[in-house]
Amino acid sequence: MKSSLLHVALRFALALLVLAGAGLAATAVMVSAGEAVVVTEFGAPVRVLTEPGLAWKLPAPLQATIPVDLRLRTSSTGLQDVGTRDGLRILLQAYVAWQVPAEPEHIGQFLRAVRNDPDEAARQLRSFVGSALQVTASSFALADLVNTDPARLRLAAFEQQLKAQVAAQVLQTYGIQVQQMGIETLSLPETSLVATVARMRSERETAAAERTAEGLRAAAEIRFNAERDSRITVARARTEAAEIQAAAEREAAQIQGRAYRADPQLYLMLRGLDTLAQLVGTNTRLVLRTDAAPFSLLVQEPPAAEPQKWPAAEPQKRPPAGPRK
Repeated sequence: MKSSLLHVALRFALALLVLAGAGLAATAVMVSAGEAVVVTEFGAPVRVLTEPGLAWKLPAPLQATIPVDLRLRTSSTGLQDVGTRDGLRILLQAYVAWQVPAEPEHIGQFLRAVRNDPDEAARQLRSFVGSALQVTASSFALADLVNTDPARLRLAAFEQQLKAQVAAQVLQTYGIQVQQMGIETLSLPETSLVATVARMRSERETAAAERTAEGLRAAAEIRFNAERDSRITVARARTEAAEIQAAAEREAAQIQGRAYRADPQLYLMLRGLDTLAQLVGTNTRLVLRTDAAPFSLLVQEPPAAEPQKWPAAEPQKRPPAGPRK
């Protein structure tokens, strides 16, 4: 009898434990990292749990939970044919990095807008960004997006303006926060490509013409400076040569004057011989009077030179003798 009562008590205790475990499982809510849990009561959201860990709720069917993914996602718009400010067409593809912010207001808005479907949110976002690309591209010229000069590119400004136009509206409409947005692909249709190549060629030709003109100007300046310096150098050299020649002629005249004063007849004879050396060459034939100067030197003997009288040496004077010590 006692054993049967003990057996029934054990079964009753086990059933209580099972019921308690089932009750705990029905009321416990585990919030994982990177997600939020929306607690609904008869289908209406009543709480939003964003802190990772264990939380509690009323058992079903009184309350239920809806997990919402808060991780970062990326979407691409695909190639969009848009028009620029200068009337040219361009193909753009933008990317968007987005997520649902961990705020109860935006999480509830995300549930109402897309019914907690990330794929539907991505489709809505691509459509919205495609329209924003049309509006933003109309504010920029083609040269702002495609240019060989990095200083003239405004691609960063284009991306900032596109993000500013999209971020606030998608947050307000879908509860989605745009973390980053940019241009993934940029290409040109055939007509725009021809116009862009022609513009780039014109810019390169203009730059080449400017550099050629600058080079010619620099070359002309160098040539002018070189000619000026050469004229100055030649004039200075001629002046120095004239000064040297004048000094040499002056010194030669002094030497000739001293030679004439020392022996006039010898001087005249040597000067005549110098004149003959200048006038008469190897094949020169002359028919002249031999008694005419300077040809008279050919038949006359040189005059006898008078012995040069040297002045007598002066007797050497002795220094006066000093007093004897």
